[in-house]
Amino acid sequence: MKFSYKLSDAIHILAYLEINQNDADLSSRMIASSIEANPSVVRNLMRDLKAGGMINTRQGSARPSLAKDPAKISLLEVYQALDMNQNLLHVDPKTNPNCLVGANIQATLDEAYRRVEEVAFQEMAQVTIQDIVDGIVKRSNNVK
Repeated sequence: MKFSYKLSDAIHILAYLEINQNDADLSSRMIASSIEANPSVVRNLMRDLKAGGMINTRQGSARPSLAKDPAKISLLEVYQALDMNQNLLHVDPKTNPNCLVGANIQATLDEAYRRVEEVAFQEMAQVTIQDIVDGIVKRSNNVK
């Protein structure tokens, strides 16, 4: 099974920009070195974050910045800005329709997953980029 790290990487970018806002080099190459990803991955995510109103960028300038206070950017907002499947949980579409379980599991799981996602989205709306930044700073202070 392949997992997408888009949300994690997008949150990483936003936290990186906030924590390193005074650094001279905020290029996609530098951010990519923190994520250990290709700079094109960072640029694509930054495009989505810019379209979502979370960052400001200028072509030819390696000075992206948050477009608003990190306490006002929720994880749900980040999730919704990304160009990805908006479902957290996925049901296997290939089940045996001639089996009692196989014939009914998809609709049953769809209903259960919808309820779980609703709670997850409510929680994601409560967690902000500032919370993530605070957690990073706290952990970095404990490491020293």
